[in-house]
Amino acid sequence: MTGTADMADTAGVNTEAGMTVVVTGASGRTGRRVAEAARAAALTVRAASRATGFDWWDRSTWADVLRGADAAYLAHPTDVGAPDAAGTVGALAREAAGLGVRRLVLLSARGEERARPTEEALAEAGVHWTVVRAAWFAQNFSEGPLVAELRQRGELVFPAGDEAREPFVDLRDVADVVVASLTSGDRYAGRVLEVSGPRLLTFGEAVAEIAKETGRALTYRAVSPREYGENLAGFGVPEEEVAFLVELFGALLDGRNAHLSDGVRQVLGRAPRDFGDFVREGAAAGTWAPDPSGRS
Repeated sequence: MTGTADMADTAGVNTEAGMTVVVTGASGRTGRRVAEAARAAALTVRAASRATGFDWWDRSTWADVLRGADAAYLAHPTDVGAPDAAGTVGALAREAAGLGVRRLVLLSARGEERARPTEEALAEAGVHWTVVRAAWFAQNFSEGPLVAELRQRGELVFPAGDEAREPFVDLRDVADVVVASLTSGDRYAGRVLEVSGPRLLTFGEAVAEIAKETGRALTYRAVSPREYGENLAGFGVPEEEVAFLVELFGALLDGRNAHLSDGVRQVLGRAPRDFGDFVREGAAAGTWAPDPSGRS
């Protein structure tokens, strides 16, 4: 996956300001920040979401979004290791190649072995490709179900014990790395870039930092992946999705990711943002304020 064979020819790849970049999930957690970073770099962003007529599971919607674009950022809408991810990403990458899109960047996950077939499918599509493998996002604590638990109940229940130390990465750093890899010619073609934050924290330590900064009595409770799956099922999550998440968390949160990666410094020439900075900004914005309903 780290070779650059057949990637030396950069003819037709626009690395200048104004290149058109398709951003899948442009209104989502990662895509929104990639779109912002791309616009800041003077790129033309073509948002790809259901709101704009693009559907990952409807191939008839792909061509109109991809045609005429120079590059694309791909983030599978469920998980890069999901059972359908390799087939879907591979098909989209081949479609992009056939329509003249010359560079694709895939968001992947550090330590997720089930993501490797998806990465291979991208590499076999016949385009300049880059894989960005990210550590656990810092913004998972500020957006989505985890922040809802903290706001509503003052407690986060999750299947990560003390062995699951993570170098939480700021999504703004991920976005900057994605845009740099899109606009750097063939420098990062055929490469896997692993990105993380600058220090390791357990999930409990992360919640403790949020509690200290906000002045709230927030707590963390670790449960087994199976118990967490039972909780998800109780909230109506489909059985197949629950089974996948139980297996995924059981693997990813076993301590395998308790190490730092230097992708941010390698690509951007600077240190990654610290989790503490993320917490201070979020606390100032009221991210973890008690739920207005009074349930916390």
